[in-house]
Amino acid sequence: MQGVAKMAARERAYHELKYRILEGRLPPGTTLLETEVANLLSLSRTPIREALIRLEEEGLVEVKPRHGVTVRAQSLDDLAEIYEVFSALEVQAARLAAVRGLEPSESERLKSLMDQMEKATRSDDIERWSQFDDAFHSDIVSLCGNSRLQATLRQYWEQQYRARMAIIPLRIKPVQSDQEHRQIVQAILDRDSEEAGRLHQLHRDRTDRQALELLRRQAGKL
Repeated sequence: MQGVAKMAARERAYHELKYRILEGRLPPGTTLLETEVANLLSLSRTPIREALIRLEEEGLVEVKPRHGVTVRAQSLDDLAEIYEVFSALEVQAARLAAVRGLEPSESERLKSLMDQMEKATRSDDIERWSQFDDAFHSDIVSLCGNSRLQATLRQYWEQQYRARMAIIPLRIKPVQSDQEHRQIVQAILDRDSEEAGRLHQLHRDRTDRQALELLRRQAGKL
């Protein structure tokens, strides 16, 4: 039982800290001593130390002995590289989903998500739209049938999540994205992998450029 309790504490520390970082509750530049992190999560220092090692390996924090842990900021160059890899993998997922084909229940789920996004667009509810957009892209990845690609994409999704959350209030009405989503799904339903990949690449290129431009504007105001 002691080993299980230790594992549970380590996992809890890792997931709670990661959640707070990704959601911006521990913003970039935040520096805490190991004891302060332990008090924050009501855990001992050992699971905290183990969790911080994992988070440092993922590039989310920087640990300096006797100086504490600092939440790392992401530069525009960092994010441009992340988007390049993330988008290339997601485009391949769309191609593979088209090759695999969709079950009726899977296509209905994608259509439902697109309906929900368009409803949120009409209501000017960008936060709700972003939630459905996340679910939509996650669904396409889950339908590709390649578990290694899915696991790698999850890592890069987490790396770009903080930036995505930061620019939500700055985004324009996503009418064009809604239209592009419909086109991508139609290509997947037609099992046209080349067209699905082409359309998804165009979509990602445009949205990545838009995201980086919004981040540049935001950085210029700081």
